[in-house]
Amino acid sequence: MGTRLWTESMIRKAFPHLKYVRVHTAGRNSAAIYAWDENLELPDTDRVRLKRFAAGYLPFYLCCQVKPYSAVQEDGVPPVTDPPEPVAQAAMNRSLNQEAIVGLINGMLEGGRMKFERYDGWTGTIHFSVRPGGAVTEIEKELIRQYLYEVVPIGSYYDIAYP
Repeated sequence: MGTRLWTESMIRKAFPHLKYVRVHTAGRNSAAIYAWDENLELPDTDRVRLKRFAAGYLPFYLCCQVKPYSAVQEDGVPPVTDPPEPVAQAAMNRSLNQEAIVGLINGMLEGGRMKFERYDGWTGTIHFSVRPGGAVTEIEKELIRQYLYEVVPIGSYYDIAYP
């Protein structure tokens, strides 16, 4: 599966001159690649090369747009922070699946359990539920959201129910 971190690392390896790179889910099976060079520009040649790279090296189901990095704000792309090492390692694992995602989150939850519920192919949404051992705080919910953002594949969404 191609996560944000994995996809960005592939792009950085192929385009080391790009100073800023960000990838974000733009819809079901689609993503936006945001990039700038050291001059804070995205020349047309890089835009075309990034589009070809995405078509040839990223997951086949992914339709990618290439935009200048300045569009991150306009498009409402959420800021990211460096994830904890277990999350980063999982995000770089190409064989990551829903069982591994659930195991990762469960290993980080205090007393609660996350469960894979279903995948909605129509919307591209992976549905999870979290059954807390006690009350789940807003901070814990935000951390779960941040960690899932890193390990759910680009081009997919996720939903978390707290029954």
